[in-house]
Amino acid sequence: MTAPPIDPPQADKPPTVSPQPGRTGVLAILAAGLVLLLVLFHAEAVAAVRVWIESTAYNHGFLVIPIALWLAWDRRARLAACPIRPAPRLALLALPLLLMWLLAERLGIMEGRQLAVIGFVEVLFLAVLGLRMAKAAAGPLLYLVFLVPFGAFLTTALQDFTVGFVVRGLDLLGIPNFSNGYIIEIPEGVFFVAQACAGLRFLIASVAFGALYALMMYRSPWRRAGFLLASIIVPIIANGFRALGIVALGHILGSARAAATDHVLYGWLFFSIVILLLVVGGLPFRQDGTERVAPMAPPFLAPARGAALGAVVLALAIAAIGPTLAQFLDHGATVAPLAQLPDLPGPSFCAADTPVQATHPGRLTLTRSYDCAGTRFALRVDLFAPRSGPGRVLRRQRNAILYPGAEDIESHALGHDGAFSLVTTSHPTSATVSGLWIDGRAASGALRTRMLQAANSLLGGGPRPVVATLTITQGASPSDGGAALLRGFIVQSPHLAAAIAGLSHAP
Repeated sequence: MTAPPIDPPQADKPPTVSPQPGRTGVLAILAAGLVLLLVLFHAEAVAAVRVWIESTAYNHGFLVIPIALWLAWDRRARLAACPIRPAPRLALLALPLLLMWLLAERLGIMEGRQLAVIGFVEVLFLAVLGLRMAKAAAGPLLYLVFLVPFGAFLTTALQDFTVGFVVRGLDLLGIPNFSNGYIIEIPEGVFFVAQACAGLRFLIASVAFGALYALMMYRSPWRRAGFLLASIIVPIIANGFRALGIVALGHILGSARAAATDHVLYGWLFFSIVILLLVVGGLPFRQDGTERVAPMAPPFLAPARGAALGAVVLALAIAAIGPTLAQFLDHGATVAPLAQLPDLPGPSFCAADTPVQATHPGRLTLTRSYDCAGTRFALRVDLFAPRSGPGRVLRRQRNAILYPGAEDIESHALGHDGAFSLVTTSHPTSATVSGLWIDGRAASGALRTRMLQAANSLLGGGPRPVVATLTITQGASPSDGGAALLRGFIVQSPHLAAAIAGLSHAP
């Protein structure tokens, strides 16, 4: 007589979950809603993809959706155990996102618009799938925020931190140093803490990796938050040590140039080591064992397709209000040709062509060329309607002075009243003079300027916004004295700024 075979224990085996009937139809409705949302906000999507391509700090944007899909697949047992319960009323959560999008659109802040669009996506999932399902998929959904290329505003603060860290480190090491702005000088040479050395690339890549690691390795919200916080703090401090090491190496080698050679490559190697240390440091706290999944309680009712469709329609209707209102406001932003072409005086020793004007949707463009002893300059002045949003105005200025992927952007005030700025970049090297006039006065692209023009666009009043750019078209290159020639042109044109400002009120 033999004993019956004993089945091995199944304690760690996740239960088999029968899928809820009717899911395919609801998921198809959700997919259609996402496609329509992408069509509605295609401008935000195109702008994001352009930044992913042009900036090495955001190349990871192409991986975000595949990573989010993999995170969802990794949670497939938990998602299968959650019933889909469409809740059209939750689509009303899109209302504050609508206000956020409108505010960002009028202020010309593309990152704000893109974050609002990601919010619309989250609300669409929440309203169509229900609260329980959205909670189970919170990790993959929240990871979509990395589709937005945000964080560039931190560059200046990171540069300041790096300079301060290096100076204090040199003092502790007893290395003589002198700092002025972002320039650090030691007896062996001069170092410049450029924007590329601020550590923004390292920080953004670290945060994106830290969020993925935390979602994979931990279940506790506190552990996830702790690792994410470490992913922010560690690369900032590590970049300070990296910059300090380069300067200290220059002191040891006796040459700043030798130490700075291939410093970007060394930086990425250093960053790889930092990420490895983060991974090793986080392993002792891992919680990535097999997760028990509670099956759905019967009855397994099929979700109401009508409710899912209603949720999509309501969410899209609210989201569409923003672009519709913005298009209505911009439709009234027209500029008629000037009755009399203005004189745009350059240096007295330069021969100038007759100004030419051309109309474009929403703006009027004036161009004039100057021949100054063999060097030719081109002046372009764009006049916008008073109701133009600041985004359109500032985008025109930014596109005129910044090449795609440009790095190490520097700006220096020019002219007797600082109305112009000389903007230089590297990779590629460029030099351009730019000026901006809002409400008839010289202005910058700061938040106050954006708010002022946003108010003008809503109320329909105020003078025309004006953008002016000056470039060299023949005779010198940006890397061969071009910046000095542009500076000299503005210094020797004392009446040019006043003439351009007068175009704000020209009939």
